[in-house]
Amino acid sequence: MLLSLVVHTYSMRYWFPATIMLGTAPPYLLSWGVWRLLSAVLPASVYHRLDDRLYCIYQSMVLFFFENYTGVEIVIYGDIPKNKENVVYLSNHQCTADWIIADMLAIRQSALGHVRYVLKDGLKWLPLYGWYFSQHGGIYVKRSAKFNEKAMRKKLRTQTECGAPMYLVIFPEGTRFNPELKNVIADSQAFAEKEGLTVLKHTLTPRMKASHVAIETMRDHLDAVYDVTVAYEGTVDSAGHRKPAPSMPEFLCKECPRVHIHFDRVDIKEIPSEPLFFRRWLHDRFNLKDQLLTDFFESQDPEKISRFPGEAKPFPLKLSKTLPSAMILGGLTLPLLLTESGRKLYLRTWVCGTLLGWLWVNVFP
Repeated sequence: MLLSLVVHTYSMRYWFPATIMLGTAPPYLLSWGVWRLLSAVLPASVYHRLDDRLYCIYQSMVLFFFENYTGVEIVIYGDIPKNKENVVYLSNHQCTADWIIADMLAIRQSALGHVRYVLKDGLKWLPLYGWYFSQHGGIYVKRSAKFNEKAMRKKLRTQTECGAPMYLVIFPEGTRFNPELKNVIADSQAFAEKEGLTVLKHTLTPRMKASHVAIETMRDHLDAVYDVTVAYEGTVDSAGHRKPAPSMPEFLCKECPRVHIHFDRVDIKEIPSEPLFFRRWLHDRFNLKDQLLTDFFESQDPEKISRFPGEAKPFPLKLSKTLPSAMILGGLTLPLLLTESGRKLYLRTWVCGTLLGWLWVNVFP
């Protein structure tokens, strides 16, 4: 009986926030849809301003659960600019919670609404979200020979030409680094060795196409690249071996006490344009990440283990930044669920929105 209660309580740590985050999606999409229709006759820049504001409200609610609810401590090394900038955000990739880390940095710059993602193609099948991420400026890409460079350039130009603020998040590794997937790591290291590149231990060999296309297409629109290295504390076992980073459920179950974020701003003028030099530049950046992560996970020096170099600055997120958004979305959702007609609209939004969204992202990539 006691064990059952413990298991139930543990599962509720995840299901409670997950239910709210998913449950508020239909009223949010309905609200956005009304604005999309009303703004059809307005300049694109006007549409983007309110769309970014709506997106900020939703993602602030998400951060309420991932930060305030979990109580995770965010420790930042490096100076985040106080002013908003148009940037490409490059980070190592370890788990499904990584995209939340980009939101955590963006909200501390008051740039949360500007966040857009380069996502792997399979994520376009997410119910409702797959379509909306594309509408908000997200770009779905396929790997290797199937990568559609023309479509990516076209979408980025469409947004930059209307002056849309840009905080474009890219994970150049292409897939997550999981220490348990030995074959993936081995293949990545073999590729690096074959190409004459430094073999990396704690990240995969970065792929350059999406990053290069994004930076070159938007170079005149961008201020900088944010080079971000993330480490989740508590992901080393008793033998000193690295464990997988926490999944979203584990994160929401409060199993990650602290997230360490190393931040480095690179001015756009310092980034080479020519593909061969850009590839070397990107790999060098990931080599630096690998060195940071090697010290973080493996160092025998107590001054280096489980931390990055430089001043560690805890950066708590004020409840006033997130709770109002959670209350707004809750206020939009409850009226729908409390009436029969509202519940029908709610269900139809899930079903029809998902099916139409799947059709849209496949016809208009």
